[in-house]
Amino acid sequence: MQNQNIKIKNKINYQRKLDDLIKELNGKVKSVLLHSCCAPCSSYCVEYLSKYFKITVLFYNPNIYPREEYFRRVEEQKEFIKKMPNIHGLDFIEGDYDTHVFYEKAASRANEHEGEEACQECYKFRLEYAAKLGKSLGYDYFTTTLSISPHKNSQDLNRIGEEVANQIGISHLPSDFKKKNGFKRSVELSENLGLYRQDYCGCVYSKKERDIRFDKIQKSIEENKDSKILITGCSDDCRHRQVHIIKPKSECGISIPSLNVIQK
Repeated sequence: MQNQNIKIKNKINYQRKLDDLIKELNGKVKSVLLHSCCAPCSSYCVEYLSKYFKITVLFYNPNIYPREEYFRRVEEQKEFIKKMPNIHGLDFIEGDYDTHVFYEKAASRANEHEGEEACQECYKFRLEYAAKLGKSLGYDYFTTTLSISPHKNSQDLNRIGEEVANQIGISHLPSDFKKKNGFKRSVELSENLGLYRQDYCGCVYSKKERDIRFDKIQKSIEENKDSKILITGCSDDCRHRQVHIIKPKSECGISIPSLNVIQK
């Protein structure tokens, strides 16, 4: 318990750090290379940052599987940029689809769940790519949209970002885009703009995990097809999504409140 308390006490509010940095800029517009994992996640990040920065969206995600999914997400990113209003300019760069890098860096992902050590390696090599490119092109900052996800740890992402920044020699823009209802806003923007919102993170391993969850849900629905069903979760790709099978009334006419819960 003591170690848990220390961990909570030392947790850094990266959204506050970003707010403080913006105040220090005092209206001066800087450039940022924003690594984007997908159009829906970038939606709120671009909306928020475009008030203060000149943004270039970098789509570098060789982790995405299969190839068809990768190219679908690239095109959706381009379409989003065309649709999204901006103040100081909004550009786009597509990175290399060098899938071998992902499989070399995150080989242990096959035996792990989302968010564990291999995922951090995946964050790192993508942030390294963004930092190197950002430095070579003269950007003031680099950062990523990844912190908007409820499944991504902003403490890990910003720690990795700062380490990479020190190694490469470019400033990392601190962020925790899920704060200020950022994730909720990204869902709203995705719906308003008609964006394709994928239901798994991207790699072959997260797709397999998604398929297993979906199979459990489908089996539950088929086994309880005569019952009312309630599906809950923050989004289609939510790992904590649940299927609630609402049991019918008993013979005495009293509703049975208990739920069968299956994780997605």
